[in-house]
Amino acid sequence: MRAEPTPPPLATDLTALRPLLDTVLTALHEGAAARGGPIPPGGPDAVAAHVREALGDPLPPHGTTPTTALHTLTHALTQGAADPSHPLCAAHLHTPPLALAAAADLAASVLNPSMDSWDQAPAASALEALVTEALARQAYPHTPTPDALVTTGGTESNQLALLLARERHRPGHPVQTVVGANAHHSFHRAAWLLGLPEPVTVPTPNGTLDPVALHEALTDLHGHGALLVAATAGTTDTGRIDPLPEIGDLCDAHHADLHVDAAYGGPLLFSDTHRHLLAGLDRARTVTLDLHKLGWQPVAAGLLAVRDRNDLTALSHTADYLNAPDDTEAGLPDLLGRSLRTTRRPDILKIAVTLRALGRSGLGALVDQVQALAHHLADLIEKTPGLQLYERPTLTTVLFRPTDADDTTVAAIRRTLLTEGRAVLGRAHEDGRLWLKATLLNPHTTPDDLQHILNLVEGSTDR
Repeated sequence: MRAEPTPPPLATDLTALRPLLDTVLTALHEGAAARGGPIPPGGPDAVAAHVREALGDPLPPHGTTPTTALHTLTHALTQGAADPSHPLCAAHLHTPPLALAAAADLAASVLNPSMDSWDQAPAASALEALVTEALARQAYPHTPTPDALVTTGGTESNQLALLLARERHRPGHPVQTVVGANAHHSFHRAAWLLGLPEPVTVPTPNGTLDPVALHEALTDLHGHGALLVAATAGTTDTGRIDPLPEIGDLCDAHHADLHVDAAYGGPLLFSDTHRHLLAGLDRARTVTLDLHKLGWQPVAAGLLAVRDRNDLTALSHTADYLNAPDDTEAGLPDLLGRSLRTTRRPDILKIAVTLRALGRSGLGALVDQVQALAHHLADLIEKTPGLQLYERPTLTTVLFRPTDADDTTVAAIRRTLLTEGRAVLGRAHEDGRLWLKATLLNPHTTPDDLQHILNLVEGSTDR
């Protein structure tokens, strides 16, 4: 009788895991050295060719050794990565994760709890309940029963906010969402997915939701059903924050609910210096927060905070094999109402580890640091004759462009820097023109790094 092959070791076999971690760390180091910059040079075709060569047959008839496979593909992924920890990678709200958060994510992967029933995640479910309530109280410090759900990010959180608003109102009276032109695209997709009317878009001539235009829109919608205003605290293109106190007053006057998308700006709550920028946030019935932006967590680490946890009863759902009524009555926590997903990772662990290690003051200090970097970059741009600053930054986003360049040239500068692997900058249209966008989320970035970015832009302009 032929002997059965020995199965590969499991992640909890620490004797097998430890050398594999050494392999990963070596490949990460060597891959970054081979890349040599913030993004691989050569553009999409060159990167795809390199990945194709490293991968070979995606489903070979016979495998190679675990160490070879792990090293080869980790090296290829690292060499071909856009590295958010590189100071010249500053295009998007794509944060460099903290080492301790990444290590906590490894522990979550090894233990692999599934957050859909207590018997799959006893300690993780308790940890999630404690940490989400504590974070909800940051958004709602004067509310007796706040709570928060863990999400994959701002898109899921915004969709959940619209879903909860829909469920608060009786059938036949669909919720009409009102958003600013500066709002995240996810609101339009969420309305479509939920069968709600297309959101009414209010102009944002100064980059933020105009209270006068909002008042007119809400007045025009009077008598057409329930209303939900979605404001923004940290827009994607400029980092601006809508006037939340005035918007809260208008919502009260028009009997509209308020949701605030603070996926970007929400972590200002940790900063004693900058939290005043979020005045009025607690007027919202729901708030989107993302700690994989200004919280330095590996993706995903989103949250939806609610002012009253009773609003979450709309998500209640029963599957007998996961939350049978008699189990719930006997005291086993019901987790299905904590998400629209069934299987989900314990993303709360990395958040809890970070909060425990740094505290609110430690995270606040990081927020203050990147805010200061943004203002320093703005100072440098203002002092450079050949560059134009769009405006002083609200958060960590800085828009600028060569003074005499047209939009075609600006777009070409960005693509040249990308293709050559020299710098990663974003782009944004404001006031009818195209701007280069630097989003500064790396607290290890130095003033010299910022000057280097500007030198690269000026050098590309001179070609």
